[in-house]
Amino acid sequence: MTLTAPNTTPDTSRKQATTVVDADIHPAALPRHIAPRLASPWRERYENQGNRVPAPPLVYPRVRNGGMRRDSWPADGIPGSDLGLVQRQLLDLYSVDHGILIPLQAHTFGAEYPEFADALCHALNEWLVDEWLDREPRLRASICVPHESPELAVREVRRRAGDPRFVQVLLPSGAEAMLGNRKYDPIYAAAVDAGLPVGVHLGGIENHRSDGWPSFYLEQHAWYGNSMALTACDMILEGVFERFPELQVVLVEGGISWAAPQMWAMDDAAARLRRDVPWLRREPSEYFREHFWFTTQPIEEPEDNVQLLQALEHTGMTERIMFASDYPHWDFDSPTMALRSLPKAMRTAMLGENAHRGYRLEGPAA
Repeated sequence: MTLTAPNTTPDTSRKQATTVVDADIHPAALPRHIAPRLASPWRERYENQGNRVPAPPLVYPRVRNGGMRRDSWPADGIPGSDLGLVQRQLLDLYSVDHGILIPLQAHTFGAEYPEFADALCHALNEWLVDEWLDREPRLRASICVPHESPELAVREVRRRAGDPRFVQVLLPSGAEAMLGNRKYDPIYAAAVDAGLPVGVHLGGIENHRSDGWPSFYLEQHAWYGNSMALTACDMILEGVFERFPELQVVLVEGGISWAAPQMWAMDDAAARLRRDVPWLRREPSEYFREHFWFTTQPIEEPEDNVQLLQALEHTGMTERIMFASDYPHWDFDSPTMALRSLPKAMRTAMLGENAHRGYRLEGPAA
């Protein structure tokens, strides 16, 4: 993690020698952005009652400064609401070639009352188009969907699928049901039809399954990978990839080093318990390596850098690891500092080439 911003002045004279794709940038819409894009009666509901927000004990434990860089607050908004600031502090400063927008508001918007959730997500996508994609050609976006109302989510996926600037369908790791549940199959079918991966970002209404409520951000940060391990295990064993053999899934903000031991454990258990999941025709690790991608922030950072390299190589998936800054959170990673302990060819691929391929971005990768 990059703890301090060494320089907030854009360095337009420097160009990265390699392609940089940032797979996790968080824009944030203000009420004045959402309300005008809602039709009645949802506009009145939003203006009078707002939308669902986390309540204790769901409150995110890194609440100081909203979990954001202190220098990322614009004069008249919240971090991620000002394109100009994002350009100066991230895109220009680090010569980012492409950035993938992941609005965290989609996690709660998508869990509202079905028709309200549909309207909120539609408004959020419209805002992404108007205020970000149309104004900044380096940006790409995630399709925000009413994920707890999959039939309505399908409609939004199909609506955006014709716009190549939307490069994935966004789901939270903490949905009402585990993501292997057949409830979400219509969303997966729509993503496959659109030729888009599903991006699963940490968070949502997760209820902290299996591990209870964290008291400290240190505690939460250290087990991010557990949520993603649960998600990957559930999707594989529930047979999602037998039902959707073309589906690709990007695990965003969940670490990586846990993946190899998770595959070892699943394969070992499957040798004894395969009768529980007769729909699986191959080893769980085969599904894992063919269908999942990772982003790097927060990547594990052992004292001995060799151990990180070994952990990544154990996955057999280094070509599916993509750089992410997690801007504007205070524990973001800068492209100039991240992954420097890795071999040059591997770091170059992770900084941009892997994402370029995974998201099918136009143009050469380098």
